[in-house]
Amino acid sequence: MDVYSLLTDLIVLAHFSFIVFIICGGLLVIRWPKIAFIHLPAVVWGAIVEFFGWICPLTPLENYFRNLAGANQYSGDFVMRYLVPIIYPETLTSTIQTVLGIAVIVINVFAYTIALRKHMHSW
Repeated sequence: MDVYSLLTDLIVLAHFSFIVFIICGGLLVIRWPKIAFIHLPAVVWGAIVEFFGWICPLTPLENYFRNLAGANQYSGDFVMRYLVPIIYPETLTSTIQTVLGIAVIVINVFAYTIALRKHMHSW
């Protein structure tokens, strides 16, 4: 593996980790409340990228290193390339998509509620 392939893989790993953090970071806030100062802006950024159809800045960087490594680039963003086929298979209905979206919101609202209660009781 050359250095450009390694850099591409590291960017993909960072990108995926960021998405997981957006979805599940509220659970970390229960244990470490100060993470909310990082998590909430990450959630806002992730939502803006999705709502406006922007391409995350990591995607062109990944494509740049992928090109230097001699691998194929792809159009669109990271989510369309790697996550949509996994998260939204052809059998997925709009109802299931809605339920999954609500689940992400509920998980984070629940986690932040627990974190706030825990933090308020510690005063």
